[in-house]
Amino acid sequence: MKRKHFIQYLFMGALSCLSISSIAQTVGKTYAVPLAGNAFITAGQAGEAEISGRNGLVKWSSDQEVVSVYFRAQKAGKLTLKLKAKNDAGKSKIAVDALGKKTIVNVESIELSETAPLSIDVKSPGYVQVNLKGLSKSGSNFADVTELLVSGEAASEGLLFSNDPEYYYWSRRGPSCHLNYTVPTEGNVSYYYNEVTVPQGEDKVGSYFMANGFGEGYFGIQVNSETERRILFSVWSPFHTDDPKSIPDEQKIHLLKKGKDVHSGEFGNEGSGGQSYRKYFWKAGVTYKFLLKGVPDGKGNTDYTAWFFVPEENAWNVIASFKRPQTNTYLKRFHSFLENFSPNQGYLGRKVEFGNQWVYDGQWKAVQEASFSVDNTYRANQRIDAIGGITKNGYFLRNGGFFNDVVKPGSKFEFRNKNNAPKIDFDKLP
Repeated sequence: MKRKHFIQYLFMGALSCLSISSIAQTVGKTYAVPLAGNAFITAGQAGEAEISGRNGLVKWSSDQEVVSVYFRAQKAGKLTLKLKAKNDAGKSKIAVDALGKKTIVNVESIELSETAPLSIDVKSPGYVQVNLKGLSKSGSNFADVTELLVSGEAASEGLLFSNDPEYYYWSRRGPSCHLNYTVPTEGNVSYYYNEVTVPQGEDKVGSYFMANGFGEGYFGIQVNSETERRILFSVWSPFHTDDPKSIPDEQKIHLLKKGKDVHSGEFGNEGSGGQSYRKYFWKAGVTYKFLLKGVPDGKGNTDYTAWFFVPEENAWNVIASFKRPQTNTYLKRFHSFLENFSPNQGYLGRKVEFGNQWVYDGQWKAVQEASFSVDNTYRANQRIDAIGGITKNGYFLRNGGFFNDVVKPGSKFEFRNKNNAPKIDFDKLP
């Protein structure tokens, strides 16, 4: 998650909410939905087709590839859809379908031009998925498609889609969402405890399920590929930069210790600091326990340590311990978040459940409340498929997949945690 976006908006969710009325209301307007920020290869991903951040759909040569474009209509009614496209030679035929309607359009020019229309009927406000499939071609590619042109009654109150090139990358990842826990003490909190369950089928590649977030870093689990998953623990440097090599020595994060099979190093591009991870193929449907410690060292620095409970060993494993210089604080800003870090996976949905949160200030105290917040992508009305709420065991976050449910950012959720406090002998932790 990009640090400057995350820090700026994580704790301001309650100050602002989505304003659908802020979307321009225009009758008779044609909206140009750029594929660069709103399209995905949803089938035949082994082909060469790409979504270019500058040019939209390019290198589309396989008839196994399906390209899906998404936008959100704010009212019901009829819509007319056209493509703005060109090909490299001859003539191409492309199938266009949406909401049960289908047509075949021709692309016959090496210059960008509009195709014949497809008319659809939007039954209720919400996201619309438009699928493109190549049928025949004379040249090497079916077409380069830059925009989906949308007009009609259902667009008269505006459409919601990614219309800002600065957001195309982030919009294809999808909006991140967060739970900000109300800490039930004014004392110095030295430990956070949280439990995380990713439901079956929700563990999509590119997902980061962050359990124990704090003011200076985060700790959670990722799906890095079909064959690799990680436990990740990171601490930001007090020196604000995206280039770890530019951090002065006196502001670098120092590794104090790390656990077995743990890789450690620096990270950049989304803020910079110290990072550690352990490759561990965690499983959907299993509840995992996370413990984080943060205490000042008495010399103007703070030490952060993360432990992960490995069910197969029935034991806490240390991930890493870092010293953050020029920092004198206990743990603050307890939060969790859900994000997708793979833009090609942004059309897929994911969900995570968080439960049994506790903080320790000399004694364990149960967390009973959380508030929901979202990132810049959501707040800028580029994509709004992110929600949070309550389960029978605690809280949940959900994002991606272009679903239509809306939860107002800033919403507060109360959950009475009736579980017993964690039984952890701190002195015996590795």
